[in-house]
Amino acid sequence: MPKRSRKSHKSAGGGLQDLVIAAIVDDVEQARDCQALLKSNEIPAIIKHQRDDLTEQMRFAVMVPEEFADEAHVIVESQDAYDDFYELGQDEEDETDLNDEKFDDNF
Repeated sequence: MPKRSRKSHKSAGGGLQDLVIAAIVDDVEQARDCQALLKSNEIPAIIKHQRDDLTEQMRFAVMVPEEFADEAHVIVESQDAYDDFYELGQDEEDETDLNDEKFDDNF
């Protein structure tokens, strides 16, 4: 993996890094999990809450400096794919037929 630059991009409005959205989630726990995932991969992340204009629902945006945006999206999407795969496996286990012959109570 190529080494990423640690230089900060200064914006004209106060010297803060330009932030972009890496993920938008429905609850604060999901946002904290996403933030922790990114930080464990050495990507700085903050959480901002915002109101969805269409539904009036509060949502949480996990934001990263623009220079980390591509890497953050890959990490978040990879975790989502892993979660979906894990949940699919759980669903298949739940659907197993417990009336199978090997579970007969006949002794």
